[in-house]
Amino acid sequence: MCMVIFAPIFAIFAFATCGGYSGALKVSVDCVNKSESNLNIEIGFSYPFRLHQVYFDAPTCEGKKQERLFLIGDYSSSAEFFVTIAVFAFLYSLAATVVYIFFQNKYRENNRGPLIDFIVTVVFSFMWLVGSSAWAKGLSDVKVATDPDEVLLLMSACKQQGNKCSPVRDPAMSGLNTSVVFGFLNFILWAGNIWFVFKETGWHTSGQRHPQSTMEKQPAQTGFNQPYNQRAGDQESYGQTAGYNQQGYGQQPGYGQQASYGQIGGYSQGGYGQNAPTSFTNQM
Repeated sequence: MCMVIFAPIFAIFAFATCGGYSGALKVSVDCVNKSESNLNIEIGFSYPFRLHQVYFDAPTCEGKKQERLFLIGDYSSSAEFFVTIAVFAFLYSLAATVVYIFFQNKYRENNRGPLIDFIVTVVFSFMWLVGSSAWAKGLSDVKVATDPDEVLLLMSACKQQGNKCSPVRDPAMSGLNTSVVFGFLNFILWAGNIWFVFKETGWHTSGQRHPQSTMEKQPAQTGFNQPYNQRAGDQESYGQTAGYNQQGYGQQPGYGQQASYGQIGGYSQGGYGQNAPTSFTNQM
């Protein structure tokens, strides 16, 4: 939501403060011959800062003759690149706002909307960083090229002794400084929005669900197999015990043969009883 609110505003401030800039510097040349002096030389420049095309006329302090001079440098590439990024970012922000509000279902359909939004957000974040850095360097060069002290060095009259050259007014650069600040603020805004758009793609949740589902399934299977194996082992041991008991129980009738053994014993006893008198008689 912050992206929807602040991205268009920051983009407007970025390209408005840079693309709508116009400034001027002023210098004075006081010749030995006061009639040849010019104390109010104003040099204006503006976006896109093709300073090599900005010219002005300055006295030579050699009669009424004047010379046409040009500023130094062409910084249009970095300035135009910065403004172009700001304009496209503004348009995309407006389009994204409309989609978020009125076409939310189509935006989430087949995950194409979040995927496209994620890619565009990453691209704009990178472009804001590159454009702001390039324009910051270009602005630094513009400040040097439009410094009144540097401009006075271009005039031949200022190289002659007796003539007095001095700066009158520096160009106001506060608007251009603001454009650089908003450029980097846009980069921070778009880069910070990458995480939120990434969550919309579903990659974040899918990456978390797979390990959890795997870890949940394995203990469940292991917990199921162990009781099953234990039950199988218990049944097997129980079968063996049952078989052993059955076998032992089946042998009990054999132990029942003790009766016959008793008979044998009885027979022995009987026989012993019968032989006892005989033996006793014989002893007698």
